[in-house]
Amino acid sequence: MASDQIRQMVNFILQEAHEKANEIRVKTEHDFNLEKQTLVHEAKLAVQDEFLKKEKDREVQARIARSTEVGQCRQKKMALRDDLLTSLMKEASSKCKVVADGSNYPALLQKLIVQGLIKIEELEVVVYCRKEDVATVTKVLPAAVKEYVDIMQKESGVKLTPRVSVNEDRKKDLPDSSNGGVKLTALSGKIVCDNTLSSRLALVYQELMPSIREILFPEL
Repeated sequence: MASDQIRQMVNFILQEAHEKANEIRVKTEHDFNLEKQTLVHEAKLAVQDEFLKKEKDREVQARIARSTEVGQCRQKKMALRDDLLTSLMKEASSKCKVVADGSNYPALLQKLIVQGLIKIEELEVVVYCRKEDVATVTKVLPAAVKEYVDIMQKESGVKLTPRVSVNEDRKKDLPDSSNGGVKLTALSGKIVCDNTLSSRLALVYQELMPSIREILFPEL
C-alpha cells in the first residue's frame, strides 16, 4: 500500500517534471524564434540602410561627376570662345594696318587729331605718332588745327589759338603695335587722349562684345 503511494507520488513528480521541462522547452523555442526573427529583421534593416546609403553615395558621386563634366565642357567652350574672339581681334588689328597703308590714311589722321583736340580741350597740345607717320602728321596738322578752331568757333563763338606740335623725341614715338593713329597729351602728359587705331579698335571691341557673343555663341 505504501509502495503504491510512493509510486504514485513518483509518477506525479515525474509528470510534473515532464510538463515543466516541456513548458521550458516550448518557451525556450519561442524565445529563440522571437530572438532569431528580431535579429533577422534588424539585419535586414541594417542591409537596407547600408544599401540606401551606398545608393545615395553613388547618386551623389554621379551628380558630382556630371557637374564636373559639365564644368569642364563649359570651360572648354569658354576657352574656344576666347580663342575665337582673340583671333577676331587679331584679324581686325591686321585690317587696321591695311588702313594705315591706304591712300585715305592722311585724311584719317587729320580727323583723329581734330577729335583728340575737341576731347582734350587744351590750348597747348603735343601729338605723338609712329615714326613712319611723323611726316604725314606734320603735313596734316595745320589743316587739323584750323578745322578744330573753326568747329569751336562755330559751336561757342570763341576763336581759339591753340599751340599744337608734333613730338620731337623719336624715343617717345608710338610703337608699331598701335597700328597707326595718334595720341594727344597736354599739361606735361597729365591729360592724354589715345586716338590710336588699336585703342579705337579696343573700344569698339568692348562695345560690340555682347552683340558678337550673342551672334557667335547664342547658346551661351
